[in-house]
Amino acid sequence: MSDMTTEEKTMKGYWIAFVDVNNPQQYQAYLERAPAALQAYGARILARSDQLTALEGFEVPPTRAVVLEFDTYEQAMACYQSEAYQAASLHRKDAAFAQVVIMKGAA
Repeated sequence: MSDMTTEEKTMKGYWIAFVDVNNPQQYQAYLERAPAALQAYGARILARSDQLTALEGFEVPPTRAVVLEFDTYEQAMACYQSEAYQAASLHRKDAAFAQVVIMKGAA
């Protein structure tokens, strides 16, 4: 039996990604593949921008940031770990440095 409450099981999940693109042309291959993987897990883009103000903790500010929302934390994790997303992310690895955090929403 799970120790998680019903509320905890249905908490939204969020990806927060900070990305520093160093090869925009190669990064395009990631952008062409990732949306299908994200859509398969119900991701919704809450924010995406290349206009950032990094206030703390960055030696070099990222060139873009993305916030995605999923119906549950488990969906967010499953999406990231999915074969489709991991295949897409291979196209990002040499084209950009990414910091990705997946978190549960507030209760």
